[in-house]
Amino acid sequence: MSSSVSNPSLTEHVAALEAGAHVVAAHFLKDVPALALSDGTVALSRGGDATRVAAHPESGILVAASGGDRLVTGGDDGRVVAIRADGAMDQLGLAKGGAWIDALAVHPDGAVAWSAGRAVVARDAKGRERSFEAPSTARGLVFAPKGYRLGVAHYNGVSLWYPNLETPAEVISWKGSHIDVTWSPDGRFVVSTMQENALHGWRLQPDRGHMRMSGYPGKVRSMSWSSDGHWLATSGAEAAIVWPFDSKEGPTGKAPRECGVRPARVSRVAFHPKAPVLAMGYEDGCILLVRFTDAAELLVRPAVPGSGVTALAWDGRGSRLLFGCGDGKAGLLTLPG
Repeated sequence: MSSSVSNPSLTEHVAALEAGAHVVAAHFLKDVPALALSDGTVALSRGGDATRVAAHPESGILVAASGGDRLVTGGDDGRVVAIRADGAMDQLGLAKGGAWIDALAVHPDGAVAWSAGRAVVARDAKGRERSFEAPSTARGLVFAPKGYRLGVAHYNGVSLWYPNLETPAEVISWKGSHIDVTWSPDGRFVVSTMQENALHGWRLQPDRGHMRMSGYPGKVRSMSWSSDGHWLATSGAEAAIVWPFDSKEGPTGKAPRECGVRPARVSRVAFHPKAPVLAMGYEDGCILLVRFTDAAELLVRPAVPGSGVTALAWDGRGSRLLFGCGDGKAGLLTLPG
């Protein structure tokens, strides 16, 4: 078992940020670090100066997703709000009856989708909305990497829906409660997290085959694809569990890699956008980088009791890593060189 104490350190390259509330999500709005906070505000950081935007002033932020130059947030006030790097805000939607926003997804072309209970709304880049009623509460949303198609996780499977077509959604089924969902960068695989400490996957091409990924001691709450789409990193164990997807069979019959083994569970994972490097945040506040080529580990943040990592995000160039924690602490790593 490795110890973070002995790892080479990047800690001196981390600038502390004071979020002041539980960090729900971390994203970059182009070059501007943005933290979505449970108190309903978004903290934008520019050159050491922080700007706070009251995105949900009477409530809290439950979910957030980024689309390049804007952060989209959903709150327990039923509102869906887009915040830009300059602090400008637009309300994109309001759930019927002010129901809580359960999930969000942002398409690269500017489309946004959100769910509240069974109701799912897709709003395209031109502002045209289409709605869909899931078979049960829609817990996770993801846009396909190509085309205008949405994956909706719910009880007993995932619905694949084309908002602009009149055809009904296709349900890919597996018994149990599906919580979150991700789509592989090449479009061949859909993978969901489940209530029962496992992942379930489907091969969309060529055969709709199933993939069962189990054995986690805790629930998987974070997933991240490598830039080449060959690996899917996940939280939920005392290491990042990284499944191989570099063949047409996906991880079927293959063992995952375990990265950053420590005596604390991994809470967040984030692959570097260009290099085979994985950032891992732990429930005890530690953050490590692991390089896949030689399994070398670099310490970004030592363990801080009571300051579990709740958010991780790389910028587009892969030169900075933004993190946030449950106790309102946050930081920005700028890689040397």
